[in-house]
Amino acid sequence: MKKGCIIWIVVGILLGLVVLGIVSWGTRIYNQMVSLQEGVTSQWGNVETQYQRRADLIPNFVNTVKGAAAFEQETLTQVIEARAKATQVTVDPSKMTAENLQEFQAAQSDLSSALSRLMVVVEKYPELKATQNFRDLQVELEGTENRISTERRKFNEAAQAMNTYIRRFPQNLLAGMFGFTPRPYFESMEGAEKAPEVTF
Repeated sequence: MKKGCIIWIVVGILLGLVVLGIVSWGTRIYNQMVSLQEGVTSQWGNVETQYQRRADLIPNFVNTVKGAAAFEQETLTQVIEARAKATQVTVDPSKMTAENLQEFQAAQSDLSSALSRLMVVVEKYPELKATQNFRDLQVELEGTENRISTERRKFNEAAQAMNTYIRRFPQNLLAGMFGFTPRPYFESMEGAEKAPEVTF
């Protein structure tokens, strides 16, 4: 075999190894981005589950309150309307933007505010607070609020992991090519620095 032919074979093998390395590197990065994106989607499902749990508890809670005392109808109506609005606002995790997450968060915040107002009114009815059904639902709602907070924090952690990964060089090159975009975070709503006064 001629010397020139051997050089071309060696160059061809080296180029093949370089191309194989690049493909392998790109595949690894792509798969990691998919895993991170799926982690964010999965965590979003956990967030929605807890909000749905709260929404499911509210009709029982409202009925318990309504049945035990002559309540201010306006307060109950506000809770029911806020629940309806909160359950209508949905976010597709694959198309999540800061705007639609903010809209979702605002609807959930309105529901939290309506529940807080209901709890303030409940304070006037000690006989209601003494019923077992009310206490059980109260414990369920408190637990659900804690779970919501935990799942939102976990969602933010998953979003941060994905956002950090896809913004780093050289992953940002492939992220742009394959349509991986940063995910928004849950943020404090305006006035959240003041703790709501909820008394059970």
